[in-house]
Amino acid sequence: MNGDYIIRAVTSDGFVKAMAIRSTALVERARTIHKTTPTATAALGRLLTACSMMGNLQKVENGALTLQVKGGGPLGTLLATSDAEGNVRGYVHNPSITLLEKYAGKLDVGAAVGTDGTLTVIRDLQMKEPYIGSVALVSGEIADDVTAYFAQSEQTPTACALGVLVNTDQSVRVAGGYLIQLLPGAPEDVIMKIETGIACAGAVTPMLEAGLTPEEILRKVLCEFELEFFEETSVEYRCYCSRDRVSATLITIGKKDLQEIVDDGKPITVECQFCDRVYTFTPEDVKALLDSLD
Repeated sequence: MNGDYIIRAVTSDGFVKAMAIRSTALVERARTIHKTTPTATAALGRLLTACSMMGNLQKVENGALTLQVKGGGPLGTLLATSDAEGNVRGYVHNPSITLLEKYAGKLDVGAAVGTDGTLTVIRDLQMKEPYIGSVALVSGEIADDVTAYFAQSEQTPTACALGVLVNTDQSVRVAGGYLIQLLPGAPEDVIMKIETGIACAGAVTPMLEAGLTPEEILRKVLCEFELEFFEETSVEYRCYCSRDRVSATLITIGKKDLQEIVDDGKPITVECQFCDRVYTFTPEDVKALLDSLD
């Protein structure tokens, strides 16, 4: 499949489920919207990639999943939201931080995110109240933190790998990752096989750079297992904002502030936090919103 997509698989012994994603285009879309510098691109890209897989994983019709990272680093808050398919949107509070590198060519995402804070997962399962789980950040590198979340909040042994490679012109060369999870009853030798496979396969970014597809990445990491692939889903950077939704938000500021906008006699603009759409409201538009409250 061309473009970004998620592939899901299960091992033939039924002890392991896995998914992998190519997210290059959606991360590049986020970069162009938010005008992120390379370290911010890598951090937000990893979060979007993880969020896409986790949103797809929960498979609740009209459900949603949100990841929020507050690590105390120079990036500030990072947030990503996925629908039930894995289509995502997100933002970073400070997209234009200076380049942070561990060494030449290796972006230091952990230092940019920080480790003094939390990863919060909000699952909208179309019930009365969303499920909210939060864990202390392990490294700020995102993948380690997602792994810790699954272990601590959902008691699910998980291996997560995320990678974003940025070109010298700051565009995204490749992005993607995988999630591998043990199912109940998995024996010790299955765990050892997974650990060996992950170690032999190495980091996910070089695999992406070498052009491996999500299927090939899972075959390489889970090389000691027979895999059954059963679902492939196209994903993209997708914002659900609309003029009606922005209007509904405007109404919440109250009659007094709306009246002040009308009295000012000048149009106002509202920019979506997740995408590059700008909505303009004339005084007449705001007056109509005000009248709708009566």
